[in-house]
Amino acid sequence: MITEPPQIPAIVLVRPQMGENIGAAARAMLNFGLDHMRIVAPRDGWPNPAAVAMASGAGRVLDTALVSPDLPVALADASFVFATTARDRDMTKPVYTPEAAMQLAAEKIADGQRVAVLFGPERAGLENDDIARANAIISVPVNPQFASLNLAQCVLLMGYEWMRQQGEQAPVVHEMAGTDWAKHSEIEHLARHYEERMEEAGFFFPVHKSQSMKTNLRNMWSRLPLTRADVQMLHGTLRQMVRWKERG
Repeated sequence: MITEPPQIPAIVLVRPQMGENIGAAARAMLNFGLDHMRIVAPRDGWPNPAAVAMASGAGRVLDTALVSPDLPVALADASFVFATTARDRDMTKPVYTPEAAMQLAAEKIADGQRVAVLFGPERAGLENDDIARANAIISVPVNPQFASLNLAQCVLLMGYEWMRQQGEQAPVVHEMAGTDWAKHSEIEHLARHYEERMEEAGFFFPVHKSQSMKTNLRNMWSRLPLTRADVQMLHGTLRQMVRWKERG
């Protein structure tokens, strides 16, 4: 999807509902040096005149925005994904403050990884299936009696914390031993491979629990810091187990 080395996190708006909020998010991004926006299945289509009008000087963020039909496509080249949410989720994931999240993002980007930050629809936020594809959660410490932030406000907070990290965070270099971090598309393919084989083996039982079991499995994959070599080994392991079973 992108060929140049990543230097900033990708801001991913998942199923945004109002063009005005997309435009306001673009302004918030550019305030803090972020200009890479990705838009997933916008409710009112794209391009959106209301977004352009609200962007007011940040139109170049919208001009270069990447529009995707679904979240897996939008995250295909991502190595690490944060999901922003104000609600407790029944998932085992690390939860970061905005400051800690952007510090980690700066470290990973300095290491050559593509980082993405997900923001959900204005009315209800991200769905559990969206969050299951993320590696970690960002939770903003707000008034528990009124925890609602609009889309542009949430983007603004992340942008502010990102800007604070610039010049303060020393690059971190990992020895990759001849491999690279696995991209989201490769993790997605691995997850499908295991789901299909486990389905054939009757693992997802009883039927009424199968979807939650699959979501938990994907959540597990997204938590693992897998390299491409790891992914290839896991594919090969499963194929060999299937061949062994068929020979038996």
